[in-house]
Amino acid sequence: MEKLVVIGLGLIGGSLALDLKKRSGYKVYGIDENPTHINKALEFGIIEEGIDFTQLADASVVIIAVPVNMIPQVAKQVLDVISKDTLVFDVGSVKNEICKSIENHPNRKNYVAAHPLAGTEFSGPEAAILNLFDEKVNILCEADKTDWKILDKAFSIFKKLNMRIKMMSPEEHDRHIAYVSHLSHVSSFMLGKTVLGIEKNEQHIFDMASTGFASTVRLAKSSANTWAPIFLQNKENIIRSLDEYIKNLTEFKEMIATDNDAGLKETMKSTNYIKTILNGIR
Repeated sequence: MEKLVVIGLGLIGGSLALDLKKRSGYKVYGIDENPTHINKALEFGIIEEGIDFTQLADASVVIIAVPVNMIPQVAKQVLDVISKDTLVFDVGSVKNEICKSIENHPNRKNYVAAHPLAGTEFSGPEAAILNLFDEKVNILCEADKTDWKILDKAFSIFKKLNMRIKMMSPEEHDRHIAYVSHLSHVSSFMLGKTVLGIEKNEQHIFDMASTGFASTVRLAKSSANTWAPIFLQNKENIIRSLDEYIKNLTEFKEMIATDNDAGLKETMKSTNYIKTILNGIR
């Protein structure tokens, strides 16, 4: 059985371990600086054994699933010790900084900069689930810098996960993901903060929260340890998207304040077009 090592045993790393153990027959090992995560991953059958960085030389595949601010350091540490045939890929949602950090590494050809667009609002090994990646998009950046044999191994894995592949430059990825993913998390966190600040009666929140509120604020349950580094590492793109979002909120507030019924309806009707886009994607 080939050896697969997952570094970072949270939702994404744990789910990849479960799926690839089932679909590809890898023997899965785990590395995590949190001993509790190792113990839980063993308990839940996510990994076979906890190891350390000295045991990577015979790995066929190494997956880096740590917070984005840690990926550059971990990637270099992994690339320093792997064999010439080892595939290494990360799953971070910010790509430009990681790609720059390893661009001159002697083993850059073994690396695939990936971002599987999958997840839930939960975290930790207990959040890992099977089939998380089915029919999801996986964005690859700078695939031309990866050795074709290594890239072929990566494609084989992503095919087994039933993922759709999209190619982007790191800069393009970070710009687009700020609008369609990172901004939605900011919005959800701030909606939750606003409601908690205005409504002090927790029972009222529980009793009156509609399905619309629950779905909109769902992402506010996400891990701060995961998302704070993402916001900071992609801050230029996020700030640009926030500027536009705040401008739209200010204009919408003004239409309400001035009883601009026509303006409100036109804004909402034009925005309804988003459902056409999303239905078309699905």
